[in-house]
Amino acid sequence: MIKTIAFSVYPVSDLENAKAFYRDAVGLGEATTLHDRWAEFDVGGTTFALATGGESLGMPAGSGLSVAFETSDFDSAVEKLRASGAKVDDAFDGPTCRAVFARDIDGNRFALHELKSEK
Repeated sequence: MIKTIAFSVYPVSDLENAKAFYRDAVGLGEATTLHDRWAEFDVGGTTFALATGGESLGMPAGSGLSVAFETSDFDSAVEKLRASGAKVDDAFDGPTCRAVFARDIDGNRFALHELKSEK
């Protein structure tokens, strides 16, 4: 029986560089490094992890594609990400949310997302 999602993990080539990117460009705060190939961020009670050495498991660096980070200030978050030099697509402005897809330093795709408040 599934209780919860234990973690999401993105495969990276350089753990220290990836930690710095997600801390500084994305704004996740400090990571907890569990060992030389694994680090975790606490994101609202959910674990987002970075790992090196995933090739043997079929997860080469840059192959992640499933995380969307909810932000309370979409425009500032996108601006900060662009200022970091990250590859950032055009923003999507839909009826219920705004989102933008980007790539980290290894090419993993992720999104910044903001729900629109009901008025």
